Order: sequence, then C-alpha cells, then structure tokens
Amino acid sequence: MTSTTTSSTTPESAAVAAADRRRWFALAIVMTAAFMDLVDVTIVNIAIPSIQKDTGASFSSIQWITAGYALAFAAGLITGGRLGDIHGRKKLFLIGIGGFTLASALCGFAANPEMLVASRILQGAMAAMMVPQVLSIVHATFPAHERGKVFGLFGAVVGLGAVSGPLLGALLTEWNLFGLEWRPIFLINLPVGIAGLILGIKFISESKAPKALKLDLVGMVLVTLGLLMLLYPLTRGRELGWPLWGYLSMAGSVLVFAGLIAYERMKARRDGSPLIELSLFKVKSFAAGIAVQATFGVGLGIFFLVWTLYMQIGLGWSALRAGLTGVPFSIAVSVAAGMSVQKLVPRFGRKVLQAGALTMVAGLLIYIWEADHYGTGIASWQMALPLVVMGLGMGLIVAPLTDAVLSEVPKEHSGSASGLINTVQQMGNALGLGLVSVVFFGSIGDDLVPPQLNQAFVDGFQHSLWYVAGVLAVIFLVMFALPAKPRQHVEGAIDEAELLDLTKSAQPA
Repeated sequence: MTSTTTSSTTPESAAVAAADRRRWFALAIVMTAAFMDLVDVTIVNIAIPSIQKDTGASFSSIQWITAGYALAFAAGLITGGRLGDIHGRKKLFLIGIGGFTLASALCGFAANPEMLVASRILQGAMAAMMVPQVLSIVHATFPAHERGKVFGLFGAVVGLGAVSGPLLGALLTEWNLFGLEWRPIFLINLPVGIAGLILGIKFISESKAPKALKLDLVGMVLVTLGLLMLLYPLTRGRELGWPLWGYLSMAGSVLVFAGLIAYERMKARRDGSPLIELSLFKVKSFAAGIAVQATFGVGLGIFFLVWTLYMQIGLGWSALRAGLTGVPFSIAVSVAAGMSVQKLVPRFGRKVLQAGALTMVAGLLIYIWEADHYGTGIASWQMALPLVVMGLGMGLIVAPLTDAVLSEVPKEHSGSASGLINTVQQMGNALGLGLVSVVFFGSIGDDLVPPQLNQAFVDGFQHSLWYVAGVLAVIFLVMFALPAKPRQHVEGAIDEAELLDLTKSAQPA
C-alpha cells in the first residue's frame, strides 16, 4: 500500500523537483545579467578621468557616455518588456544579452569618443531588451509565496551592483591590463555575457503572455519620441546655452505623452494589445510604486555622477581610492536589503520604506556637513559614516519596492509592468544625469583653475546633495500612497495553478 502511494506521487514530485532546480539556475543567470547591467552603469563613472585623458573627450562627450546609455535604455524598456510578452521572455533575454555582449566589445575597442558614445547607445538599447525579462522571468517562474525571498535577493544584487561597479572599475583602470587603460571595464562583460548566453539557452524556461498579443508600433514610436524630446534637451541644454528649441521640445513632449495615453486607451479597446497596459495604473500599489521609482531614479542619477566627480576631480583622488571609499555603502545596501524583505516589511509594511527615505536624508545631511567642515582635506574613513547611513536607507527601499510594485500585477502583463518599472527608473536616472549640468556644473565657473576648481567641485557637491535630499523628502510623502501592509505570501503554500506552472516549467523549452 505504501509502495503504491509512493509510485503514484513520484512523477509529480520529480517534476516539481526538476522545476525547482531549473528555476533556481535560471534565477542565478538572470540575476547575473541584471548585475552586469547595473555594474556597467556605475563602472563608467569611476573611469571618466581615464577616458577623458586617453580619448580627449570633452565634458559634453563624458555626459553623453553616461546619459546616452540611460536614454537608449529608458526609450526601449517598455518595448523590450512587451516583446518578451509576445515572442517569449527567454528569446528576448538571449537576444538582449547577446547584443549587450557585442556592444560591450565595441565600447572596449572604440577608437574615439564618438564611437564610444554610439556603442554605449547600442549597449543601452540591448540592455532594454534584456533587463525587463529579468523581473518577468522571476514573476512568471516563481510562485507568489517565494517571490518575497527572490525580490530580497534581487534587492541585494541591486545594492551590490550599484557600488561594486565603481570598485571594479577602479581596479581595472588602476591595473591598466595589457596597457588598455579604461577599456577592460567594458571587455570584462565578454566572458560573463557569453557564459550567460550558453547557460540561459539550457536552463531558462520559455514563457509568454497567455493570450496572443500584437506589437503596438505606433505606441512604440510615441514612447520613444516623447522620452527623447524630454531628455535630449535636458542633457545638452547647458552645453548649447539653453536654446529656445530645447524648451519647445520639452513642452512638446507633454503633448506627445498625452497623445500616447489617448492612443493606448483606444488600442486597448480595439484589440487588447496596447504597448502600455494602462489598466495597471488602476492597481494602487503599482501606480504609487512607479511614482516612487521615477523620483528615486532622479536622486540616484544626480548623486552617483556628482559623487564620482567630487572625489576624483574635486579631491584629486585616484580611481582606486574613490572605488574603495564606496565599499561601506555597498555592504550597507546589501545587508539592509536582505533584512527589509525577510524581517521588517512583513511586520511593519510601508513604514520600512519611509524609514529608508528618511535614513538616506540623514546620511546626506551628515555628508553635506562633513564636506563643508573638512573641505578638500576630507579622508575616506570620514566618509564612511554618511555612506553607511545612506546605504542602509537605500537597502530598506530597493528590495521591498520591487515586490510592492509587482505583487498585484496579473502574470500576463508582467513583461509590460517590468518594462514600465525599469523605464520610469531609467527615465528618472536620465533626468538626474541631465540635471547634473544644472545643479552641479551650473554652480561651477568655466574659467576656474586649480585649486579654485577643486574647491568649486566641493561646493558643487554640497549644492547637489541638497537637491537629492529634497527628492528623497518627496519620495517619503509619495510612499503614503503605497499599501500600508504587503499582501502576505504564506511560506510553503501553493495552489493548483502554481503547481501546474511548476510542472510545465520542468519541461525542456
């Protein structure tokens, strides 16, 4: 009797066990890709002086090396997410990681600043194909009761990627491998990308939207046009003397976005395949989370670029010293991200995220005081306190926020939702990078020479941090619109639909 029971349950148990192995391998692969993207955003900042010296790039070109990536990334993310829903998330992930690896090679072998900017734009476009699939694959592969744990891991990876990028960039730049100067910061992606491509083919299971969808080409054009009309003038405005066409373009982007919303509503009624699923914004947690993501992106976009320029140009530190200075921040983010999802959010809900915003503000205020008090003589160890406080605050936000935004989103729209989450954060990031020319370079004279320039960079850093603190205060207020408590996922609970999903995902793609 016992043997009969065992034999009848063995195939089902084996299927679930196989699915469990595959999805954890798949998670490791997509997390590595997300880490590679995050590192690539921040790794460039630390190598800016080396790139400038080696290629003769102007400050305008330097801004485009960072902002060009963010622009292409932001413009393509919603489309990338929707393409994954239509054609398969695994397929789009593999195309994205393959293209990202190729673009990294082009960046590494760029002969001049113009080629580097073009390669970075291509890299951003390929990241827009790859990154939305990461959250979509997680959302479609893992049952609800495990997603909190998975998003906790994702938050830790975000924190680690955000600041290990500068450290890795510093080491690769300082070592000057094979006399290649800054180029290994891009070439290091090649072995990682190739391994991700090969392992992804083997372990990631394919998933699509359950009903057939069509690509909304008009929506794709309107989204891209609106973002470029808004972000391009912001990024180049100061360099060109804030021409009239720039203001007209930014004002025109509002009309384009209004037209996009009207068209998407009509498209949803007509064939149910809009690029942006506007019904998602009826989900309160999604709408509020999106607003927080966008605002958070602005603050991070300003902080990370200004922080790098402050340490390397204002204080005259080497890339390695600047990179090592960021290690306490990285550790604090990772520790707080794990704690927030596993221990704090289930008990205290959105108060944890709000505490994170206030903690980051406290860290910024300490940093402003220290930068003023110690001036250009500030030491790395003196920065540890504000960086740890800021890192703890950021960790309390990044991990639970993703889960809060996606927790009530239907599976069939997970690609579109994931694309929107990443788009608004990157749009915020690109806005922040564009605003650097206003809040940072705008406070620095063009005719200064060292040591006047050094002090001007220190003053500009403090000036910029006040803006970042203001952004975080806004985030604190917007968070009141998030659900007071997250939807509880009971550990170990699994319904019939999820068991069926697991069994299916055990089958070869």
